[in-house]
Amino acid sequence: MGAELLGPDQAQPDDVVLAWEGQDVIAVRLPQLSDSLDHILAAMERRHGMPLADLDRKAKQGVVRTLEARGAFSVRHGVETVASALGVSRFTVYNYLNREHAAKGE
Repeated sequence: MGAELLGPDQAQPDDVVLAWEGQDVIAVRLPQLSDSLDHILAAMERRHGMPLADLDRKAKQGVVRTLEARGAFSVRHGVETVASALGVSRFTVYNYLNREHAAKGE
């Protein structure tokens, strides 16, 4: 997900410091959520073995389902970022999301 490992002495207030037997041993700096979305999209491209824009409609819908489960659309400009990666419009991404919610009866 793009986290960075640091010495505990380099930790900032938003970092997660891990301790072992009462001693701080390492700090983890988590990326901004928008950076995480880029990492998730890159990982999905590697898994599919091709750019997400080259996937068929059904596969793109599956990508949107996975991204929604991972909270991708709670990130500012998440829909726009995903739409760009998929090579579709924002409207299409919203349609995929609405179709998924309707199928679940939400």
